[in-house]
Amino acid sequence: MFERATPDSSARQLILAVAQQLTDLEQMLWAQQEIITQRGVPVPAEFFQQLSALRAACEALRPDVLAVEQELDDLRALAATTRLINSSLDEDAVLNEVMDTAIALTGAERGYIVLRDPPDGDLRFRVARNARRETLDADRFTVSATVVDEVARTGRPIVASNALLDPRLSAQDSIVMYGPRSILCVPLTVKSRVTGVVYADSQRTPDLFGGGELALLLGFAAQAAIAIENARLFERQRRALAEVSELRELTDSVLTSIASGVITTDRSGRIMIFNPAAEEILGVAASDALDRPLSETLPAIGAAITGLIEPVMQQGQPQAIEIAPEVPGRGVLTLSLKLTPLRNAQGLTVGMALAVDDLTALKQRDATLEVVRTYLPPSLVSNLGSIDKLGLGGTEREISILIADVRGFTAFSELLPPEDLMTVITQYLAVSTDALQLFDGIVDKYLGDAVMGLFNTPLNPQDDHAERAVRAALTMAYDVRALHEVLPGDQRLGYGIGVTTGTAIVGSVGSPDRRGFTALGPPVTLARLLQENALAGEIIISAATYAQVEPLFAAEPVPPRKLRDSLVLPIMYRITGVRRRE
Repeated sequence: MFERATPDSSARQLILAVAQQLTDLEQMLWAQQEIITQRGVPVPAEFFQQLSALRAACEALRPDVLAVEQELDDLRALAATTRLINSSLDEDAVLNEVMDTAIALTGAERGYIVLRDPPDGDLRFRVARNARRETLDADRFTVSATVVDEVARTGRPIVASNALLDPRLSAQDSIVMYGPRSILCVPLTVKSRVTGVVYADSQRTPDLFGGGELALLLGFAAQAAIAIENARLFERQRRALAEVSELRELTDSVLTSIASGVITTDRSGRIMIFNPAAEEILGVAASDALDRPLSETLPAIGAAITGLIEPVMQQGQPQAIEIAPEVPGRGVLTLSLKLTPLRNAQGLTVGMALAVDDLTALKQRDATLEVVRTYLPPSLVSNLGSIDKLGLGGTEREISILIADVRGFTAFSELLPPEDLMTVITQYLAVSTDALQLFDGIVDKYLGDAVMGLFNTPLNPQDDHAERAVRAALTMAYDVRALHEVLPGDQRLGYGIGVTTGTAIVGSVGSPDRRGFTALGPPVTLARLLQENALAGEIIISAATYAQVEPLFAAEPVPPRKLRDSLVLPIMYRITGVRRRE
């Protein structure tokens, strides 16, 4: 008739079962009282009174049992959630779990968390959630900033059963406008330091939060604050480690990519860094150099910098030196060494950095260029790299070409000994070369007693190349007349000069072993023909050149004196002077 409670029954189920069984027993005894009495077994009235009182006591006990059981369920859920949030180190996941648990424990409709930023301590919104475990948009989550600021400032929680009637809150615009009824706000505290605030509210239900919800949330917040702090610390450590790793990778990449050898030592002179460039320059593997004394690993360098170490390490003064040691497998090298102190965050010198540059090839190049400069025009020497980029091909562009030839040189050369002849012709070529270089022309070549100059090549781009070519021709003619004043009468020769403008192929020609920079095409042939038409002291220009320089120079048309079957020359112009600028 009566059911026995199982061991797994809850306290609520047990109290309900006992109350029901007492009721059933009381009803059964009342129903069987007459039969029992007839059989001579009287039932005392006190028994019914005690049974009724026992049943009433069970009924009175039931709410307390239910409350205790609910509290026990909350504490179990709290313990389980605390274990859960402490098992994760992902800050966002922990914050979401904390907020979801706070809403579930208190029965709130929504809630959010603000945390203090480590640098300045300002409160910053982190997460907002609702009872459906959904993330809310921070811009649409409007609450009383006064409540949050007050809890964060004092470290004391605030509970409002009905915010619209609470004198502390009812005057605030956010409370009036958005009308939250119940508000519960507690601090997140770690070692007596408020690290943030948990806020929860209900817009529909007043008197939702009481002392039980407050105590429950405070206990949970104490554990949650530690979990959040651990997650934030882990995240900061993770970011710091990532930054260190990135910085290390960047440092390694920089050390690998730079052309200079980089060697660092500690205060005792033991090598700590030895980059790939240092390996290549000095012929020593990093594995054989690291953690070994510099003086033993690189004795030539160690001996050379002995007197420089103290100024660097003790006085913090950078030093530089150039040495020429013999490196195994590479011979004698010219090395530039730059020594600088290594300092820690406190500014203390903890070692030395040594930058090593191999100047051997540069020194050899400079020595070679010094020789080359005596044979090639400066423009070509200065732009050897540009010439190399042109390869063996070329580019088509409009240029101006000047060709000057000494008149009467063949007959003149028969009258002088070779040594004297070279001396005289060198003076004339020097005059023509100086005139070309004065206007940034490139000396293409010397053809015995003739010289050819180019303007507006890739090596000397010029918008006014036609003007420059004509001015160079005038300067050349003027300087030849000045040269005549110091030469004997029998050595006074004249230049015939031709200038033209047109589209030619300009580039480097020859073989990979020997190249020459020149121009090819009809303008070259035309310039040579114009030069052949020029008498001693004359400057003959083409119609194309005259079209570009007419406003600057006076000229008169003259008929060609010499022609070539392959080239049409209907008209040419002789320069007669420079026009006066208005």
